[in-house]
Amino acid sequence: MSDSDDDMPQLSAETLTALQEFYSEQEMKQKQIVAMQSGEIVEGIGIIDEDWQLSQFWYDEETATSLAHEALRVAGNSGRIACLSSPTLYQKLRELKPATCTAVLFEYDRRFEIYSTDFVFYDYKSPLEFPDSIEFQSFDIVIADPPFLSEECLKKTAETVKFLTKDKVILCTGAVMEEVASEVLGVHLCEFKPKHTRNLANEFRCFANYQTGLENTT
Repeated sequence: MSDSDDDMPQLSAETLTALQEFYSEQEMKQKQIVAMQSGEIVEGIGIIDEDWQLSQFWYDEETATSLAHEALRVAGNSGRIACLSSPTLYQKLRELKPATCTAVLFEYDRRFEIYSTDFVFYDYKSPLEFPDSIEFQSFDIVIADPPFLSEECLKKTAETVKFLTKDKVILCTGAVMEEVASEVLGVHLCEFKPKHTRNLANEFRCFANYQTGLENTT
């Protein structure tokens, strides 16, 4: 065997750069998660990676910000906001909301338990299974993003929405669900078009049961 390294495989400069960026990104995400666990507010969308097996697709920055501002406008400084299967919205609300405003994430993915008491485990198949601390119609607004484009999923999600909200509802889902959404939640199509960090195969739209202040900036 030779003592020389000449025969050892060498990585290209591009590959080395990509590896360095990957490890830096993973290190940053780990630091952000540790910070969140300690109670610090951390800026940034997508701190936890999407899990496509759970049908997760994160909003882009503009969409998360627009929905958060609308929720805060409705709820006010001391209101209560429910984020139903919409963790990127919840993350943005953590950045923007005053301490006197409450935002709760109802989510199936237990990775979001890092948010402690702001996290409520939620399975749409059991739409009314909540801890005793969740009171009937105790949220000023509910923003829901059902994980699947199916009538069954939307109808069960609607049961949850009706239990949680005092009256205001925003629904983000596929355009193909418009008729069912109108039937089960009394919502109408908004001009505002939600966007994601990755393009979806199906057209995605926003619906509400009131006149929102939502609008696209681009």
